[in-house]
Amino acid sequence: MIPTPQITLRDARAEDAPRLAELHVRTFRETHKGGPEVEFREQQWREKFRSGQLVFCVVLETDSRELIGFASGELHRAEPPGYGGELNKIYLLREWQGRGLGHRLLCASAARFLRAGIPSMLLFGDAASRSNGFYEAMGGTRLLAPSGEFHGGYGWSDLTRLQSICGSRTVARANDPV
Repeated sequence: MIPTPQITLRDARAEDAPRLAELHVRTFRETHKGGPEVEFREQQWREKFRSGQLVFCVVLETDSRELIGFASGELHRAEPPGYGGELNKIYLLREWQGRGLGHRLLCASAARFLRAGIPSMLLFGDAASRSNGFYEAMGGTRLLAPSGEFHGGYGWSDLTRLQSICGSRTVARANDPV
């Protein structure tokens, strides 16, 4: 029997930029196809860590130090108004999906925003994404364009409500320690 790896959620550090870039490219391609190369992503991540524009960046790491997922957040300063934080990246390798790890990333993101004094967040995704049902189950409200169309955005106007959903869901599994 193959042992199930221990998964740790931790804050990313600037020295994670090369591995984070590789993970970003791989997960982006699994989700959307195409996208920039690793070198470009690494440069982006180094700049994000240097600039201080990140409110947070968390990674999921196996006990063999493989990064398998990440989420990052920044301040939201654009349309629509009423949201303080933007969960601008949340990705998990496809082979690790369906194990409660997306839940851990989303809940950790809400906690990091709240810790920074940011009470609300939104994310912009894909209207056809498999993740949309997950965001709705986690209390996300569909953000509609002025025309009434849905383009994949979700908002949480009160992250304490999301935190209560996070605390109430039972997701602890042998391969997903809480």
